[in-house]
Amino acid sequence: MNMTTETIRPAGLAAIDREMARQHADAIASYEVAGPSATRAAVSLKKTGRLLLLGMGGSHAVNRAVEPLYRALGIDSVALPLSEQLGQPLPVAGRTIFVTSQSGESAEVVRWFDETGGTEETFGLTLDASSFLARTAPSLVGVGGTELAFAATRSLTVTFALHLAILAALGEDPEAALAILNAPEVHDVAAALTALEDVATVVTSGRRLQGIAEALALGLTELSRRPCFSLEGGQLRHGPMEMLGPEIGVVLFRGLDETSGLVTAMAISAVETGAPVILFDASGQAPVAGAVTIRFTPVTGLAAIFAMLPVAQRLMIAFADARVENAGTPVRSTKITRSE
Repeated sequence: MNMTTETIRPAGLAAIDREMARQHADAIASYEVAGPSATRAAVSLKKTGRLLLLGMGGSHAVNRAVEPLYRALGIDSVALPLSEQLGQPLPVAGRTIFVTSQSGESAEVVRWFDETGGTEETFGLTLDASSFLARTAPSLVGVGGTELAFAATRSLTVTFALHLAILAALGEDPEAALAILNAPEVHDVAAALTALEDVATVVTSGRRLQGIAEALALGLTELSRRPCFSLEGGQLRHGPMEMLGPEIGVVLFRGLDETSGLVTAMAISAVETGAPVILFDASGQAPVAGAVTIRFTPVTGLAAIFAMLPVAQRLMIAFADARVENAGTPVRSTKITRSE
């Protein structure tokens, strides 16, 4: 038997590796070129004071992650799946709207513009300058072109960089986030992977960092084909704790913010159920006994997201690679979802 056959990287994961290898450079470049477009979006937000973030899949997870960052600036910010806005819409009058789609071609994006015509305060965030979205609305366009691999990795990081440009135009200091993009923290995920070795599935959770938890759960599900899902920390507490035990992995995100104590309490409770607990931790607080803690420099907001996301992605990929022969090659989906 040829021993090398066991170590050949599945094509789908090799494609993701290629995306991840350039995500930091592309994110920095995206931030640097986004200035004028970001300024226009910021002017709109200052005028309306209200933001509706629309997207699907990984784009919606990005929207969920930045939702609290805009709220912290006094902007009435709500993230909805675009499919939900199509079926039971929030009023759009008087709101700035960010439509996010890495391909700019998703079925829901096309239908929303077809049905509403967009608004004067609508902006796109995409990775494809020639896409439907970029042609239809003034858009912030990430550097590096459309993501080719199935699960979102680079597209998330680049889209967060576009938001960093908007937040900077609103007066936020981008330096901590840019420092992490320029010098990413490297962490070994081997202990976390070992802890999850025997689980049937994973639930992810956070408080202010719930959006990144949702992004990880989506990627875990897509790549491992297990029903991994995410519950905001309070929602996990209200009943679903019943599912926890040795077969359910728990991945938590704790940042340097006022919700960190609630994440700590959840980690303690989850450990008590016998569930393997992984804690991505940028809080600066003490580790939680019994949890596998991956410790980052204490940061909050987009800096915390940029620090944790690539490490969480590596755990997600390794988890899937251990379970699925052709991980990263979709069998029931396509990269660009053109049907509803």
